[in-house]
This record gives sequence, structure tokens and C-alpha cells, in this order.
Amino acid sequence: MNRTGAGKVRGTGRATLEEVATLAGVSTMTASRALSQPRLVSETTRAKVEQAVIELGYVPNRAARALASAHSRVIVVLVPSLSNAVFTAVLDGIHDAVGASQYQLLIGNTRYSDAEEEKLLNIYLQSNPDGVLLSGVSHSPHVQRVLGSLQIPIVSMMDLAEGEEDLSVGFSQLDAGSTMTRHLIDKGYRRIGFIGAQLDERTLRRADGYRQAMRAAGLADPALEVMTAEPSTIALGARLMQRTLALGCDAVFCCNDDLAHGAIYHCQRHGVRVPHDVAIAGFNDLPASEWMMPSLTTVDTPRYRIGYEAASLLLDVIGGRTPAQRRIDLGFTLRAREST
Repeated sequence: MNRTGAGKVRGTGRATLEEVATLAGVSTMTASRALSQPRLVSETTRAKVEQAVIELGYVPNRAARALASAHSRVIVVLVPSLSNAVFTAVLDGIHDAVGASQYQLLIGNTRYSDAEEEKLLNIYLQSNPDGVLLSGVSHSPHVQRVLGSLQIPIVSMMDLAEGEEDLSVGFSQLDAGSTMTRHLIDKGYRRIGFIGAQLDERTLRRADGYRQAMRAAGLADPALEVMTAEPSTIALGARLMQRTLALGCDAVFCCNDDLAHGAIYHCQRHGVRVPHDVAIAGFNDLPASEWMMPSLTTVDTPRYRIGYEAASLLLDVIGGRTPAQRRIDLGFTLRAREST
């Protein structure tokens, strides 16, 4: 998706109330009333205005800035979690990159929810931000329409966008998942299970990488995948490891380190030797992973750098500077340790 702008736009690039009214076939005053005092208009009129809002990606602008050149000195940042160590590191990088500037951050927690992302974006865009930092490249149709209507820079973090004009900083989740799986295959493991939770876009891409490597080695077996939409926790990792051991796996690739930690603890509690009886690998290289016993084989992801580089890229574009790269691949590092 080209996020530099689409359709008829004015000023900051957002659809106007007048355009909503025209599409709905009502006056501007009626459109305003339908949005602010919906009980004062008919159900048919309200439905027409709401449909126009959806189609145009209209967001009310409380600040009502009339000049296209007006700068709010605000950057919107949306992440899926404020407690997950992965995203606290990303936010640290963003803060450090923005710290020397005069910009303020509006940080929102989407809680891995499309509906929450839509709500936060609609609210935060009313502050007329100069740019947006988003986690991931996959969003709901409504968010895609809103983003497509903007003429402010938008940088995707963690994943790499495919569009030539899109701005993104991250690494290939698919390649990382494939690399870890090939590591286990190269170590001689054959019944390699995959434990996935949360099932956000990053987990699903890692799972695709796992499947890709397993197919290439002639080892693919969907029955070895244990997946749940439940939020990732150490306790969940222990429960899912119990199910995975029943499948007769000789190795398990967990989609993140929290799950892998729980998997190892479960094995230790039940006399299952790691890696002698079963190997366990994780993803993200959290601080505890190197120091637990056995130390965890995992994928080291450049979380802080992603935040720092994404914010720096956004500031460059806001300042009118042409970036050397619009798609910045920071790569990843396989940390082979005792657990495999």
C-alpha cells in the first residue's frame, strides 16, 4: 500500500467533513450533527454519513488546523503491548531518537486488537500528528483506508513492507523462523514441533518460516504444530509443552522466549532432560535466556535499533530529508546455546 496519500485530500491530507457530507448526500451541518449528536438525525441519514466516514477514512480534527504547513510536533506511536520486553526495548529506542528533538510522543497500546488500533488511531489523529510509527504492516481494512488518506509519513516497525514507497524498519520474520528451524534440522532433529501463541502477524510469519524449512527437508507434519490465540506467558509455555511432548517431538521451536522458558521449566519439573530428551529453542533473546539452565538457543532481534532507526527515519522524512533507504532491514542473529 502506498501510504504517501490517496484520493482527494486537503491540508494535512485527511478527508474533510465537507467531503463526507458530499458523499453522503447531505449538508455539512447535517453531517456534523450526525457525528456529534446522532440522535438528532434520522437512522437513514446517520447510516449514510457513517458509511461515508468509513469509505473516506474521515477522522475529526479537533485542532482544526487550516494551514497545511502547520506542525503539531506530535508523533503517534502504536505498539501491541507496554509490558512485553520486546516492545519496551522498541520504545526505548524511539525515545532516545526523538529525545533531542522538539517532538512529543503519543503512545498507544493496541493490545493486539484491530478494534483497539482503530480506536486509538481515530483518537490520536485528532491531534494532527506530523508522523506515525506503527507496529507491523498488516492492519484492518478501516485502518488501511485511514492510512491511505494521510499525507504524513508513516513508518512500520518490526516487519518489512513490500511497497517501494512504504517506510519500514525491521527484519524478515519468515527468514528468522526458517533459519531457526534449519538450525534444529542441521543438529539432527527430525520431529520438530512448533509452539505458537498470540497468533499476531509476527508469530504467523515465523510459523510460515518453520513450515518452509520443514517442507524443504521433507519433514513437514501439521500435527507437530501446537497453536493458540491465548496471550504468551511462561505458564502457557509449560502447558503447551506438555501437549507437544505427547506428540513425540525430539525438538520444539517456540515462537518466543516466554513460551520457551515455560517449556524448559515444565521439562525440569517432570524429569525431561533438555536437550538430551528434547531440544528447545525460542525467539527474541530476552535477557534471562542466556543465563537460565540450560541457556536458551534463540533468535536475537534488534529491538532497540528498530525503534531508534524507525524514529530517525520518520524525523528525516518529516524534516523534508530524502532517506538513503525507505526499507531498512536490520537482520537478526541466531544464538545457539545449550538447549539445542
